[in-house]
Amino acid sequence: MVQVNQANIVQGNNVVQVNGEPIPCQSGTRLPDFLTSLGYQVRLIAVEYNGEILHRQFWEETLLASGDRLEVVTVVGGG
Repeated sequence: MVQVNQANIVQGNNVVQVNGEPIPCQSGTRLPDFLTSLGYQVRLIAVEYNGEILHRQFWEETLLASGDRLEVVTVVGGG
């Protein structure tokens, strides 16, 4: 689980919603870098970006900005 420093949010720093949780994020951060910093294994997830499924080929060029909304789904194998 991601630990959120509420002081960063209150001070008006850039915030991205990740699965409904506000997470501080520096504007211009590349999507894969941000997801990795949150502990996600980028090979095993799907991402919805501002209401649209974002194909993996566009992740590297996607720069985050305050107010962006991400839904991250982790792929889990089983039998």
